[in-house]
Amino acid sequence: MTAPKTAMVLAAGLGTRMRPLTDDRPKALVELGGRALIDHVLDRLAEAGVQRAVVNVHWFADRLEGHLADRQRPAITISDERAELLETGGGLRKAAPLLGTEPVFVANIDSVWIDRGDALGDLARLWDPERMDAALLLARREGSIGFEGNGDFFLGDDHRLTFRGTAASAPFAYMGVHITRPDYADQGPEGPFSLSPLWRASAAAGRLYGCVMDGDWMHVGDPMARDQAEARLRGEG
Repeated sequence: MTAPKTAMVLAAGLGTRMRPLTDDRPKALVELGGRALIDHVLDRLAEAGVQRAVVNVHWFADRLEGHLADRQRPAITISDERAELLETGGGLRKAAPLLGTEPVFVANIDSVWIDRGDALGDLARLWDPERMDAALLLARREGSIGFEGNGDFFLGDDHRLTFRGTAASAPFAYMGVHITRPDYADQGPEGPFSLSPLWRASAAAGRLYGCVMDGDWMHVGDPMARDQAEARLRGEG
């Protein structure tokens, strides 16, 4: 499977847990290792062959648009959510007309990783639209920064995913990047909604798949996680 050439980058959130660092900027522009979080993600996507990224904006939208204005690789298209913050599913649904018809990467801006393999390439090679609604990139809970939950998924030998459900824990967490069809969220309601209920329906139908990244995942969701990620990038963690 050829890797997607287009990506949806989810950058419209309020960044509430990242305050006070988001008092004057969107979370996408909080710096880690001297670069804005969104640039870490866009660089990864560009390395994977993405040519165009659709970025949704809401909180400090003008500032984020200004930051992205000169970005050439990937080229940037803005999906404007100034009027209403639409969450992950609503954001993907609104952006669908901008994304084209081919499969896309969908990426959070607060996910940074040190790659010991080819995480995005592995995800692209796994993707099969005939069998899958979405293919998720996963991280092992052990050694991850900024993830405090009990895990999200179990992974079958065939790469099918099942949710943790009533189990006390699960070994893998969604680490913020997946591949899907641009129209996947069209089945959701009007207005704001999360992708999670759609994933649950796909998992129940045996159409939610995933693969595990070989590397160190950093979920940079609050100032403490940002500081820990800074240390990891310097080789101190």
